[in-house]
Amino acid sequence: MSDVSARLAGHEVGPGRPLLLIAGPCVIESRDHCLRMAEQIAAVAARLELPLVFKASYDKANRSSLDSFRGPGLQEGLAILADVRDRLGLPVLSDVHEPAQAAAAGEVLDCLQVPAFLCRQTDLLLACGRSGRCVNIKKGQFVAPEKMALAAEKVRSTGNPNVLLTERGTFFGYERLVNDFAALATMRTCAPVIFDATHSVQHPGGSSVTGGCREHIPLLARAAVAAGVDGLFLEVHDDPPRARSDAATVWPLEQLENLLATCLRIRAAAGQ
Repeated sequence: MSDVSARLAGHEVGPGRPLLLIAGPCVIESRDHCLRMAEQIAAVAARLELPLVFKASYDKANRSSLDSFRGPGLQEGLAILADVRDRLGLPVLSDVHEPAQAAAAGEVLDCLQVPAFLCRQTDLLLACGRSGRCVNIKKGQFVAPEKMALAAEKVRSTGNPNVLLTERGTFFGYERLVNDFAALATMRTCAPVIFDATHSVQHPGGSSVTGGCREHIPLLARAAVAAGVDGLFLEVHDDPPRARSDAATVWPLEQLENLLATCLRIRAAAGQ
């Protein structure tokens, strides 16, 4: 495996570097909630000496139902994330859905995330790359792992070398996602790999609200860390049943430290 790395704010991500944690609520629910969640997640990360990037979406543009909560939108959402960054000193990440959003997002975000359904959209990848910020490309549920090298190359063609790839499961029939852990090694030959343990347990498309099996998150997170990923992506909420997006699969804040501590022990035992 080649030593491919990326810079995200002050963090080096890749083989031989500390495990990166990308965590936060699925969507920005309010300014107060976002700041509270960021502060509490940051305290957990500090105790475990984990580099943290705070994640929350300003717009969930790919909701199943027209009635689903999407978030505050670009302008208000970026202002809230700027508050998180400025008040708490945390790098921030959010989804970018359209090329026209990339420049404004790049003024605030430390990492622009390309959603899984959009990972082949050339104009979006190029616009995110031109922002000069780190770009996290989520692997499409329909994309073979080796094809993600092409997505990474689109970003790098802009002169931006800082690319992450995130695994979040592959479609297996209707309403199921599966994870091929060999795919992690395949993608890691071209970019640092993050494992999204929360989206990987979703049951997409079953109704107007995405379901899932939250109880399997620890199993998948442990397996991914043992396999040698460079970071973990976890959507976290302080009151999962009342989360306004992905309520079935967000990880409870009160259980975050135990899960991460276990993963770190596994990583140390595996010599990662």
